[in-house]
Amino acid sequence: MNTNLIVPAEPAQDSQDIDDLRIVEYLNLSALPETLQKMLSQAATPAERDMLLMATLTATSACLPNLYFRYGMTGKKYYANLQCFILAAAASGKGIASQALEMVRPVEAIYPTLIPGDSTFPAFFKRLYENGGRGYVHESEGSVITDIWKSQAATYNSILRKAAEHETVSHNRVKEMQVIPCPQLSVLLTGTFSQYHHLVPSIENGYFSRLLPFIVRDTQAFDRRYVEAESPAEPVSRQVGQLLARLCERLHSNPEQEWTLTKEQKSRLAEHLSTEYKALISMLGENFHSAVVRMAIQIERIAMILSALRVFCTRDFHERDTLPVVSESNSDISSAEDASTIHGRLYCSDADYFTAELIGSKLILHMAAAYRLINGATTELVPAIQTSFQKQLLFSALQPEFETRNVLAQAVAHGVPERTVYRWTGIWLRDGLITKISHGHYRKIG
Repeated sequence: MNTNLIVPAEPAQDSQDIDDLRIVEYLNLSALPETLQKMLSQAATPAERDMLLMATLTATSACLPNLYFRYGMTGKKYYANLQCFILAAAASGKGIASQALEMVRPVEAIYPTLIPGDSTFPAFFKRLYENGGRGYVHESEGSVITDIWKSQAATYNSILRKAAEHETVSHNRVKEMQVIPCPQLSVLLTGTFSQYHHLVPSIENGYFSRLLPFIVRDTQAFDRRYVEAESPAEPVSRQVGQLLARLCERLHSNPEQEWTLTKEQKSRLAEHLSTEYKALISMLGENFHSAVVRMAIQIERIAMILSALRVFCTRDFHERDTLPVVSESNSDISSAEDASTIHGRLYCSDADYFTAELIGSKLILHMAAAYRLINGATTELVPAIQTSFQKQLLFSALQPEFETRNVLAQAVAHGVPERTVYRWTGIWLRDGLITKISHGHYRKIG
């Protein structure tokens, strides 16, 4: 078993000018599963890459049947399904999210998955029921949500909230009661804040902590590459979708398989969210409690999706008779060829865990921004995360003794550029908060 987590690679870009709400610019792209790298290659701007990342993860989450993890003291089963609302203005490039829908088309051809957002609630429930409780809603027109859903917003809110926790949902029809015992529903919606507000009318509403808001603050100018680029013979989304279809078919035809974090990853996640919890609750108040607590589930879901893409979407996958399983002792493997079986579990690689943790850290900032909007604290899509707060958050997360590489690893999770870390380390030394033991090795004072 690994005794230490593998330290994540440096961020792909080191700049003080990167938007705090950005995600992909902080990721080490070479550490992502190959299929996800291919999907992101279709985006032309930072905003598009972020939207396509969230859209791809959400769409993929609908295509992983029978893969689950256990959470909490009761060991409740959770599946991969994410629900995300992209809040974006006109001309922000949100049309790129449609590539995730195209990725799902090959899956839909063999395994009914798609549920139109433009549906009355009875029709929506009927399709979900006929799909065995599984489905993917992809709606890029916010007006559909406003016009079709607003008359039954409370009903949709209830079923989406329950589906996020895989709780039993039912619908009483004239002739019979239809019951879905374990709904597994993934949802990607795009629209404005007012449309988001129809589904999440208050911060006390239970759907707030279950629906991931992703905020795009900027618009984009016309990009010449849209006209000048040569279209591929087969779109990337379809290529990835064909791999995803084989993965979905194989998972569906096999018994359920458990995925899990390693013990070290679980310990780090608990420590990471504990630090986030204390800082964010002190800043935003107790009503933000559920958002931080449930982020643990979202991070595990994202890590599980990354694991599935890395281990299952390989060249030899379709030739296997059984599903590959990664052991905890080999949790840093990068391909299915190195997989081995241990108690029927699939363990997360360190690379995928750190990616998921970073994405979760950024999504917390997006939730903080949405929280302040709903609460009326601001009219701007900007979270109340200041540089001084980030410095305090990073310092609190460090061990009593630490090395520079540990600080950099924590910085990746909190979206702090490398050169800023070195500057803050100098300030901590100057102010007597830390002392230098040896080159790159420090101890906290007091």
